[in-house]
Amino acid sequence: MNKRTFLGLCALSAALIAPAISNAQDNTLRLIVPYPPGGTSDQAARILANELQPKLGTAVIVENIVGAGGRVAMAQIKKMPNDANVLVLVNPALMVIAPIVYSNIGYEPDTDFTPVSQVTRYEMGVAVSATHEAKSMADLNKWLKASGSKATFGVPATGSIPHFFAMMVAQAAGTDVPVVGYKGSAPLVNDLLGGHVPVAIDALDTLLPQHEGGKARILATSGGTRSVAGVPTLKEQGLNLEADGWNIFYAKNTMPADKLARYAKEISALMATPAVREKFVNLKMEPVTADREKTQATVNGFKSLWVPVIKKAGLKFD
Repeated sequence: MNKRTFLGLCALSAALIAPAISNAQDNTLRLIVPYPPGGTSDQAARILANELQPKLGTAVIVENIVGAGGRVAMAQIKKMPNDANVLVLVNPALMVIAPIVYSNIGYEPDTDFTPVSQVTRYEMGVAVSATHEAKSMADLNKWLKASGSKATFGVPATGSIPHFFAMMVAQAAGTDVPVVGYKGSAPLVNDLLGGHVPVAIDALDTLLPQHEGGKARILATSGGTRSVAGVPTLKEQGLNLEADGWNIFYAKNTMPADKLARYAKEISALMATPAVREKFVNLKMEPVTADREKTQATVNGFKSLWVPVIKKAGLKFD
């Protein structure tokens, strides 16, 4: 083979390979997590990325885009091409709370995005350190009323669902307890265990490992029935409160309808399989199987409960 023939074959090969690489990249499904790696949203996305790849016959990758409590990711996704092969896993803070409490979030949840499939549900927990004197919500209420300025509720973020739930707990208990927002669950839990904040209110799956390890004590959960922790609910302890949150995959509302339907079908089917559900349960997450219609109903129900509470609180941030 002479040099000219060899170079010609190389050029032909490159021409054939380049479109294949381009198409592979175009078909890659990106699962965006608007939070740092390691959290429950990130873990959920990675479970489903591994499971979706063989079902879709294409690469599925998880990408973390962090900043401003997830709002940076949402604003970036809004600016992506209309047919971007992207799903984002979000909770109510980004789709319900942010538009009410922030002046400019860079996206509109109801018109820029559309729900695809719910994958998890979570409750909140009210926790104290293992050395705290309170063993029940009645004990805690007495302590809060007797402690004056020492009584505070710590939450993972200002303007989060736990933030507003903490306000509801204080109101239901007849106390006026300041709520302190942290920059994430990890520093909140560290301060709880270190005695720097007396009470933490956060997602149950965040608090549960500390409770099971004997380092913290969950006094109550926010569900309608007792959770895996076996802790009495707030309702069981005389506080008429019940609330939960969710993790839902959303897509840009410009995603082609056939692709949107395919992703919704595949995710919902995976969430119904015992093997996948077990992976979620092992990580202290409550798996949910939901088609698009059921997912939209969950979002609507959440809004009807929480939007009046959020607006009544009157919190506003830049």
